[in-house]
Amino acid sequence: MANSAPGSARLPLPVVMAFSSTALPIAAIGLVMAVYLPRFFAGQIGLSLAAVGGAFTIVRLIDMAIDPLLGMAMDRTRTRIGRYRPWLLIGGPIVMLAAYMLFMAHPGITELYLVGWLLVLYLGVSILTLSQAAWGASIATDYHDRSRVYGVIQAVGVVGAVLILLLPLALGKHGEGANGVHAMGWFCILAIPAALALCTLITPERVAPETDVAKERVTLRDYWDLIRRPEMARLIFADLFMALGPGTTAALYLFFFHDARGYTGQQTGVLLVFFIGAGLVGAMFWGWLAQKIGKHRALIVSALAYAATQSALMIIPPATMSLAIPGMFSVGFVSSAFVLIVRAMVADVADEVRLETGKERVGLLYALVTTTQKIGTAITVGISFMVLDLVGYNAAEGAVNTPQAIRGLELCYVFAPIILVFFGGAAFIGWKLDAKRHAEVRRQLDERDALAAEAGLLDAVSGVGVATQPPR
Repeated sequence: MANSAPGSARLPLPVVMAFSSTALPIAAIGLVMAVYLPRFFAGQIGLSLAAVGGAFTIVRLIDMAIDPLLGMAMDRTRTRIGRYRPWLLIGGPIVMLAAYMLFMAHPGITELYLVGWLLVLYLGVSILTLSQAAWGASIATDYHDRSRVYGVIQAVGVVGAVLILLLPLALGKHGEGANGVHAMGWFCILAIPAALALCTLITPERVAPETDVAKERVTLRDYWDLIRRPEMARLIFADLFMALGPGTTAALYLFFFHDARGYTGQQTGVLLVFFIGAGLVGAMFWGWLAQKIGKHRALIVSALAYAATQSALMIIPPATMSLAIPGMFSVGFVSSAFVLIVRAMVADVADEVRLETGKERVGLLYALVTTTQKIGTAITVGISFMVLDLVGYNAAEGAVNTPQAIRGLELCYVFAPIILVFFGGAAFIGWKLDAKRHAEVRRQLDERDALAAEAGLLDAVSGVGVATQPPR
């Protein structure tokens, strides 16, 4: 098990693929949680829309306070097997247990049961997501290589999402309704240990040398200082609104295409495969474009493209698969840029923070953006379901909805996300931490890390230390 990163700035593709393997079950679980679980508990289990929306909102509001604590704990972790590797190994079993309890649920459970196991599931997913993101920032240090690495992570995640979408389709009638959700649950449960083994056994881990300043305790002032940094404040704002947009469509997807656009259950599954599968091509394209024009410019372009592709969905006639397939593919292609590029930009900010303060805060920085995503999901599921309830939309299988209810569903699904994503893209106008600035940050960090390593060697040999404090 290696614990030192490769010497070259560009990570070998086999290492990147092994490291990215964890994204497969994480993305699969995330898709089921966002798209299938709300409908599963409202349609098959028998809970009301208000109860399901309320449960997801409550859990997200509680869970979003956990990520900063996890991030701080990860930044202070130092073990024989690394800083982030043990966290992945802890998170896996937690997710497996919670997935079993939720995906295998039967009618008769209460809202309290749903809230409790959702909390456990989100805790485990948070551990896996945060530790992988922070680990990626530590092994990929080059500005452009980060776009490549996070692009591969996104692509592997797309593979996981597509596989879990194809599963109920492959099962035919046996994959419909609750049986499909049960099959998805077993897929996730079995994929987690395989992916974690591949990732943790092959991926190297670079732990930056720590100064005395880095060993100080994290305070609320440190937390606030990170939030109010201009670059980080922009990323948090953009990540929130770029999560709100697609988050709205995820929660309402099955309702929109089945009830408002007239597609069958099997057809909605096929469309979702093309939407998610587009992210495989999109991840590579946006990673490439970010290297060519800069990450912030690529995000602005993707926000504008999202407005065009999302609007086109309303032009497509109902129940027209020949047009809906390219329409959904284009939306999936564009929206795949959001998480990918923001995650790579957070790693750049983490380097700047460590240069200025001497403190390792990559875990906490990623916790800030994952928290915004959770806020976005909580808002979208809770508010969207409440709006649908207000306009009289009935989510029960076989229910007949009024034209007013269908119109409310369409407005929530198509146009609300466009406005939200526009706000997110606008946050990157005037972005300063570009490739040139980051290259200078990395040069200074590498020089200081080399001095710290030399100081450690001298101290070990002769007991004489060399000061490596960051500039004040």
